[in-house]
Amino acid sequence: MLSGDVTLRNARVHGTHLGAPVAPLMGAADAGGFYRADIALRGGMIATVTPAAGDAGGCGPSSDLEGPDLEGRIVFPTLVDCHTHLDKGHIWARQPNPDGSFGGALAAVASDSAANWSADDLSARMDFALRCAFAHGTSALRTHIDSQSPQDAISWPVFEQMRATWSGRIDLQGVCLVGIEALRDEAGFAALAQRVKAAGGVLGAVTYMVPDIEALVDRIFVTAMELGLDLDFHADETGDPDAMSLRIIAQAALRRGFGGRVNVGHCCSLSRQPDAEAGRCLDLVAEAGISITTLPMCNLYLQDRRQDGTTPRWRGVTLVHEMRARGIAVAIASDNTRDPFYAYGDLDMIETYRMATRILHLDHPTGDWPAAITDAPARVMGIDAPQIAAGRSADMILFRARSWTELLSRPQSDRIVLRGGAQIDTTLPDYSELDPLMEPSE
Repeated sequence: MLSGDVTLRNARVHGTHLGAPVAPLMGAADAGGFYRADIALRGGMIATVTPAAGDAGGCGPSSDLEGPDLEGRIVFPTLVDCHTHLDKGHIWARQPNPDGSFGGALAAVASDSAANWSADDLSARMDFALRCAFAHGTSALRTHIDSQSPQDAISWPVFEQMRATWSGRIDLQGVCLVGIEALRDEAGFAALAQRVKAAGGVLGAVTYMVPDIEALVDRIFVTAMELGLDLDFHADETGDPDAMSLRIIAQAALRRGFGGRVNVGHCCSLSRQPDAEAGRCLDLVAEAGISITTLPMCNLYLQDRRQDGTTPRWRGVTLVHEMRARGIAVAIASDNTRDPFYAYGDLDMIETYRMATRILHLDHPTGDWPAAITDAPARVMGIDAPQIAAGRSADMILFRARSWTELLSRPQSDRIVLRGGAQIDTTLPDYSELDPLMEPSE
């Protein structure tokens, strides 16, 4: 077990995970964007990050501390997951999606929520999910919270309790989640917004192309400005090319001169629109300073799922390369976990990044895409990005892999996670713990 004052010698650290400036201090990066470094830990903090004194079997540590020679193995900072659904998580065993469709997911979750989402049920499933995320190396997480009445009166207090319980291990943020049509009830939405503000949360909604969408989106911006809240939307989670609510969100942000953070998740329909039209939308998004979160695993599962026995024709994800070319911040996140919207997953951001690389072609070159699971989601959340840098907490993940192809070819289930310089127990909770919750209500 690693702990105490040691130097992790001869580590590989990606440039996006090092504190700036990098190149003048660390020499040349390899073809994968990694630098060789000796990382000295003292008192649970990173004391120094210096160029490696030598490769495997080389010249010894670059400080007065002894420690293991990692022989060029990769070290990451801890990870940030900025779009999850802890309240839905792990209900699959009692409420599966009947046909794998988006409509099937909506109906299944509505049924399960009405029947089963008590404070005890939510607490048990949320805690289970957070233990998984923590073991995998996540240190900050944002969850959307289904906030229709009367569920909001149950779910938000549970979230606040979870945030307190997990303080110091995972930094938790909550976002209210309602359909955009809920804003037609001005008094009801005002009350929900006050609840979100009192809980230190983020204002959010799912946008659809309803006839009054522009007025409703404008209303949520006005409310956020009045209360000093950030915004996080689900938008255009469909293959319908006529779904253009991302453009409406960007126009509202510009029209209102919104000064807070705006994040938009999914944006799948962009991939179905003509290039010129999608490009005009992304120009507005860039001008408005909006960040985008792509959810590759859930969207791959739901989008273009066919009920006629034919094969899906598209991947269901958004135009991340076109976004990055315009300077738009793009984060990658887990989304749903073992619920009707996604039958799989474990809040493992390494799995998510591995899948994203394959689905979205985040390679040839890898470039700075690794920042999409550290720096970019931290900016979405308005927190400091995890880094391998002097003066930061010694929170990091050690892998046996020495290159991207090694890292992304295996699940990395033998990773070592350090928090405050001490190795944590990465044993995952057993699914059998949830068995008492999985009997459907009559």
